[in-house]
Amino acid sequence: MDIASLSTALSMTQLHNDIGVLMLGKQLDAAETMGDSMVKLMEQSVTPHVGGNIDISL
Repeated sequence: MDIASLSTALSMTQLHNDIGVLMLGKQLDAAETMGDSMVKLMEQSVTPHVGGNIDISL
């Protein structure tokens, strides 16, 4: 293997690694956004007065 082809192979490997890191960063941002949205939805769905009293007639 000559120097030129080795250099090209190493450059392609670095490019693939850089793209992979960028994609993982985007996925992390999306997961954080979805997590924040889920927390907001759960906070809005809380109704503390529901289930506090039970009326039973026999």
